[in-house]
Amino acid sequence: MPDLPEHSSPKAARILAAAGELLLGRGSKGVTIADVAAKAHIGKGTVYLYWKTKEDLLLGLICRDFLALADDVTEAVTADPDLARPSRLLPHMLRTASRHPFVSALRGGDDGLLGALAEDPRSAALLDALGPDAVMYDVLPIWRRHDLARTDWALDEQAMALHALLTGFLVLTTEGRFRPGATAPDTAFAAAVTALLGPERATADQVRATAAEGLRSLAEGRATALELISRPTLG
Repeated sequence: MPDLPEHSSPKAARILAAAGELLLGRGSKGVTIADVAAKAHIGKGTVYLYWKTKEDLLLGLICRDFLALADDVTEAVTADPDLARPSRLLPHMLRTASRHPFVSALRGGDDGLLGALAEDPRSAALLDALGPDAVMYDVLPIWRRHDLARTDWALDEQAMALHALLTGFLVLTTEGRFRPGATAPDTAFAAAVTALLGPERATADQVRATAAEGLRSLAEGRATALELISRPTLG
């Protein structure tokens, strides 16, 4: 596992914090290494000790947001394995992902925030490893094996339908399109997931096995994200 520079260097941590504020406020096109250095109160050359290009720095920042999301989900499922049920996990992921702005931006292809970063091959690899959609695709076969999702439906069609459901709720919650007084998004989403996947017939042992398999899959995605941070380019 690569040793992230901010773990041992307060300067690297300040650089990341400054870059995060600037990226959220200006978008990637409005951020320069000089701006980041000034905001972090260090010399420009110090930034280059840790990151060779602006793109490496900003993509590393986005990767860390995905890692933080994975850590949030991992901590929650470890503490409460019953959270691995579809009707609980997907609303939890929806709620948790909304607190990670760079996850939401990359998943939604926010050109204003990301600019050319959205087209970087590392961004696609990150989405494939830890994006909410990718996690859902990875865990769906686990749910099917453990009586937490119906199996009388072709896996690819079921995955596509679940993807569409997740996308719709992400858009609605991110953009605040729910009508005042409407059912809470979590409640509506949980009911929609159950309507799509069928009743959750798993035993307690099956739920625990689901949680364990899901956590292993998430750990693999996390390892991929860490590798992306340590590599300046793909290929």
